[in-house]
Amino acid sequence: MSTQTASRPGSRRADRSPTSERAFRVPTGLWFVLPFLVLYIAFLVVPVFLGLGISFFDQSLTGGAAEFIGWANYAELFSDAAVWSSLWNTAKFTLWSTPPLVVLALVMALLTSRKMPARWLFRLAYFMPTLIPVTVVSTVWTWMFRTESGFLNGMFEAIGLDPVDWLGEPRTAMISVIILTTWWTVGFNYLLYLAALQGIPPELYEASAIDGANAWQQFTRITLPLLGRTTSLIIVLQLIASLKVFDQIYLLTGGGPNFSTRPVLEYVYDVGFTNFRLGYSSAISYVFFLLILVFAIIQVRLFSKKDEAR
Repeated sequence: MSTQTASRPGSRRADRSPTSERAFRVPTGLWFVLPFLVLYIAFLVVPVFLGLGISFFDQSLTGGAAEFIGWANYAELFSDAAVWSSLWNTAKFTLWSTPPLVVLALVMALLTSRKMPARWLFRLAYFMPTLIPVTVVSTVWTWMFRTESGFLNGMFEAIGLDPVDWLGEPRTAMISVIILTTWWTVGFNYLLYLAALQGIPPELYEASAIDGANAWQQFTRITLPLLGRTTSLIIVLQLIASLKVFDQIYLLTGGGPNFSTRPVLEYVYDVGFTNFRLGYSSAISYVFFLLILVFAIIQVRLFSKKDEAR
């Protein structure tokens, strides 16, 4: 025997229409992202706006009352020679380190993309340095760059060349940082290129070989065009990562000699945590952030136009 329960007029359940239930229904996915959202707001969004506010005050790390000084910090940084020299060091590091990090990654991926003995060992060796902490990498390369007993100068002396003061001369200090950075981080770009190469159908190479194409023609007319999107992504990521360089330079050279390798982020650190000027360091940080943002937007638009033209 079936029973039917009639809704009573005026009851709470009877007043809910299907439309109103859908309108007030909380998406299930929101509960999964809520913990990350709370941490994201607490540790990224809120500090961003607090730092922007501090940049308009004469805030000191030692405490005390902060005085509102408006745009004075921003006006000061445009006449600060140390800001421009550190920006130039950052730009120089970015321009010098990006080409080898892209080209070497592509060459390494091409070498290990085809069948060869102990291919897994080469792939592991190429990617492994990326997993090493920066403190270990900097310590190892500090030993290798030593003038008296370093590994590199030992190799130079073995072939009859004069030793090089890798970290003591402004001319060679930046080159030393780029060598360290290339060895340490090229594995990530290598992994992206290797994954992209494995996505190219082998039938394209087989068909081109039947048509008489040699290895160079296959590389220039099949491999490089199909790696275009991956190359664009690697260049964008690499340029942004190079502009944010700090830790390996701070540990290897400390910004020296004579501030010849000091990037702008290390200058921000010195101003904020050595000179205790939080307001001024915040102003430099936000100007640098705007420069990176403008640079990234221009870069993305240029690559988007190239993709549309293909």
